[in-house]
Amino acid sequence: MKKLALIDLSIALGACLLLSSPLLAADTSKAPLPLSNPPGQGFTQDGLKRIDAFFADQISSNNMAGAVLAVAKNGKLVIYKPYGYLDKANNKPMTTDAIFNLASMTKVMAAVGGLTFYEEGKLPLNAPISNWLPQFKDMKVGQIDSDGKLNLVPAKNPITIQDLMRHTNGLTYGGRGATPVHKFYPAGSAPAAVQYNAQEFIDKLAAAPLLYEPGTTWDYGFGLDVLGIIEEKIAGKPLGAVLQERIWNKVGMPNTSFDLAEKDRPRLAQPLPVDPLTGKPQKVDIHTQKVKFDCGGSCAYSTAGDYIRFGQMLLNGGSLEGKRVLGPQTVAFMASNHLNKDIKNNVGGTEPGRVGYGFGLGVAVRMERGLSTINGNIGDFTWNGAYGTIFWADPKEQMVVVMMGVAPGEIRKVHREQLNAVIYGALEK
Repeated sequence: MKKLALIDLSIALGACLLLSSPLLAADTSKAPLPLSNPPGQGFTQDGLKRIDAFFADQISSNNMAGAVLAVAKNGKLVIYKPYGYLDKANNKPMTTDAIFNLASMTKVMAAVGGLTFYEEGKLPLNAPISNWLPQFKDMKVGQIDSDGKLNLVPAKNPITIQDLMRHTNGLTYGGRGATPVHKFYPAGSAPAAVQYNAQEFIDKLAAAPLLYEPGTTWDYGFGLDVLGIIEEKIAGKPLGAVLQERIWNKVGMPNTSFDLAEKDRPRLAQPLPVDPLTGKPQKVDIHTQKVKFDCGGSCAYSTAGDYIRFGQMLLNGGSLEGKRVLGPQTVAFMASNHLNKDIKNNVGGTEPGRVGYGFGLGVAVRMERGLSTINGNIGDFTWNGAYGTIFWADPKEQMVVVMMGVAPGEIRKVHREQLNAVIYGALEK
């Protein structure tokens, strides 16, 4: 018993050392980007201490198990650091090579994959998706009358590729509402991929009524999952193979995949056993489930190191270290607002931090500063994951921020605002 106690104590001390370590992980030979010189360049020393203190407080308060933070500024890696625990229940310290399920941060990669086909002239944004998936040719919109009865009316507009990328397609997540229309849909991307193969999934969506007329309302849903399946049809291979060829190999993302290898499972970060806000047991179901297709809306795994390279590629205008994924004008187009004045913008309804944002192709795009509870600059673009992962890029600051954590409950939305505050508060100017 005494020996076990000493082992537990040494692990706990190791985790504490991670909380007080320098800006960068001990082994900088594996840093995903060139290191800033001096370390922390562009950030105040007091601000950097506040970032460390924030994670120390959240972990000691049992608000998060652990995290990996990667911040790049002016193309250099300023912060790359693990905090807390990979698996707190088993006293395993967090490491920079920890693997996380990206949830909806997968969507950004699926959108970039689609845009590589767009640049080849194979995926026009105004093309109806029925060109590839004829099941969607004659869709119906669900309308609920004053008696609560569901009526189906023919859709006036076809769903286009642009509608998939900007979430104006009417293919809603069943878990995001309680109307009769929502009941036709799977709860979300990962549950759908666990339950259905790609063909069954498409048939399921095509048979459901749309929540909105295509092209009229921003509503979060299955657009990027459908886009991924269209990419598969064009390329004749699974989405994972498409993204491997067109993004991951070029950017240098060796730890990113839809299929987590058994040898890599020990690196998979785990949530706290109990939700800190509700006190109820929590888990990430997809960690132990097998998906039946590569869902572009949720299902990929990655590391902070891989994703900071992906974000830097976008901030660079589509290339990294001489290898190009997209043209700079395509990236600028992607990170522009695609919700015109006739489209109802519900982006701010997803969380308070999204007020003042429009939506581009796979990413939310800031249109105004000061309306949101999240700091930043006009033109910053972002999307996060439902299990606690965070990503944004700020072209004005020339900054990319990736935080990988596992917080499947509502506290993840609190962390988004808190992390944003300590990062922007730490900038020198």
